[in-house]
Amino acid sequence: MNSCIQCGGIPKYKCPTCLQPYCSVLCCKEHKERPCSAPSKPEVNALKETSINYEFPTEDTVPPEKLELLKSTELKKCLENPHVRTILELLDKSPHPDELIQKYMQEPIFTEFVDACLNVVEPEETVDKL
Repeated sequence: MNSCIQCGGIPKYKCPTCLQPYCSVLCCKEHKERPCSAPSKPEVNALKETSINYEFPTEDTVPPEKLELLKSTELKKCLENPHVRTILELLDKSPHPDELIQKYMQEPIFTEFVDACLNVVEPEETVDKL
């Protein structure tokens, strides 16, 4: 655990600007006497290089490289439809999305979106074998 940047005590708070830990109002005031700055943000390229380690991967886990392919024009076209965006928001907020997916799979606009996703994530050969 980090220690207070002023006195070395046990921190309870963080500076809203530089995110450094401090333990009291007194230490906060001392810290604010000296200018601080926001931590540097990692570059976009550095973020892309970090690999994702899934805690519980399954046979259905999609590798990050394929997830990047979901930025296709066909998917963007599907997402222009406000109804599709609404459905996705409801699914995202739902405590039981599996039940809602069954319902929304009856709607052609949503199945078009799902098919576009699957075409990107699963190669044609795999779909044909099923």
